[in-house]
Amino acid sequence: MKAYVLIEVESGKINNVFEKVEALESVHHLDALLGPYDIIAEIEAEPYNIGRIVLDKIQPIDGVKKTTTCNVIQIRED
Repeated sequence: MKAYVLIEVESGKINNVFEKVEALESVHHLDALLGPYDIIAEIEAEPYNIGRIVLDKIQPIDGVKKTTTCNVIQIRED
């Protein structure tokens, strides 16, 4: 399963958070953003592991203020 995690970061801590999230095995792509969120991470994992990755590995990183997880759904069969 794929999900996008939008991450809001405390001022001055984006480099640290970016590096820590980028190092996570489940993260397949990472971008810095301008707007209400600072980082977007594309993660892939078993469906029930997505929440554990966000709760146990991303949210505890120093500088992470808030996360919003958007699970990808399939609307068309290939």
